[in-house]
Amino acid sequence: MRRSTYDAGVDAAQWPDIASLPPGGLRAKIARGLFERLATRLELQILLPNGRNIGGGDASAPVMQLVRPGAIYRRIGKGGLIGFGEAYMAGDWTADDLTQVLTIFCRRMSTLVPPPLQRLRDIAVHRHPHTEKGTAENARRNISRHYDLSNDLFTLFLDETMTYSSALFGPGDGSIEMAAVAGWDELAEAQRHKVDRLLDAAGVTAGSRVLEIGTGWGELSLRAAARGATVRSITLSEEQRSLALARVAAAGLSDRVSIDLCDYRAAEGIYDAVVSVEMIEAVGYDFWPTYFGTLDRLLAPGGRVGLQAITMPHDRMLASRDTYTWIHKYVFPGGLIPSVASVEQSVADHTSLRVVERHAFGLHYADTLRLWRERFASRSVEVDALGFDETFRKMWTFYLSYSEAGFRSRYLDVYQFVFEKGRPDA
Repeated sequence: MRRSTYDAGVDAAQWPDIASLPPGGLRAKIARGLFERLATRLELQILLPNGRNIGGGDASAPVMQLVRPGAIYRRIGKGGLIGFGEAYMAGDWTADDLTQVLTIFCRRMSTLVPPPLQRLRDIAVHRHPHTEKGTAENARRNISRHYDLSNDLFTLFLDETMTYSSALFGPGDGSIEMAAVAGWDELAEAQRHKVDRLLDAAGVTAGSRVLEIGTGWGELSLRAAARGATVRSITLSEEQRSLALARVAAAGLSDRVSIDLCDYRAAEGIYDAVVSVEMIEAVGYDFWPTYFGTLDRLLAPGGRVGLQAITMPHDRMLASRDTYTWIHKYVFPGGLIPSVASVEQSVADHTSLRVVERHAFGLHYADTLRLWRERFASRSVEVDALGFDETFRKMWTFYLSYSEAGFRSRYLDVYQFVFEKGRPDA
């Protein structure tokens, strides 16, 4: 059966796999059987177009509405979880509370595929395109696809610090349980607190020579320089560099901060502290030894590395490290979320560094993402005015909700690690 034209409301040139349906046949039948069997084990109302509930939840459970079940099964049959996300983008299914629905799926992440079929994973899953592997040649293109979308887009849903990583709310102990639901008015201060905690842990003070790998929009560089440090920040995003430089100049700190378009592998110099916030996720499994070796090479004896990283369970990281996912296809090409064990093993195997601190605060990320998601949803008119269409908004909403669900379900966590380099005479 050929692919069929699907939704005239979707720009087929921009979204070819959303605007058309893959063939049906055996794969779609298998997908239907797997989905319907899984549905009975989920605490959801999964409603067919006729109103029948095939989920395992009662009338009080969150609702997933299947608008076009046949299309969903065809997409899942062809693309697995990629197809599941594409079905949402196409409007094949909807949810009143998308994050709640995805959180329940995330709690079942390790058992979504029955054990007998997991043994066929190597021949069934999609592999990373060679053009998205994290080589020096590919890395800038991978980064550009996300971070160079538009500074104006990110400004719509980020707070005034323009920080695109987990905040740290509350008193700062990083405890997993949060005392109260965080509000938008708390986000900017929580982002500054997160940055300050990492700089403190890395020993950044007046006179420190600091390298930042992954500039973002400049908040960490600004706060390090305000302490009296000299900062070199490197990025592969031209859009981020442009705005970060403007922010540095506006703060009167251009004499203390330089921001360069530079791959981490090409960085030179010796620094008292190396800091990197949620950049390792873009590096890729095959390049972790090079990445950690670079941190070691650039760090002065007695210096410290402050690394903030999203993490996932080690067994799931091993099982999925070669899998091409919806996130890779539509949001972050080329990367892999590490596990705590893989970070610390890479440090042990490829550097002279030692781990001196690890600090987890995953539910703080869930609230950070909730605030971004709510803000993004409230700015749909402005998103449209920037030239992003409805399919993009659905994609971005799914991305933010899916990410939040990962932290709410505890499938994902976020850590600040500190590594230290001994002195030769120590």
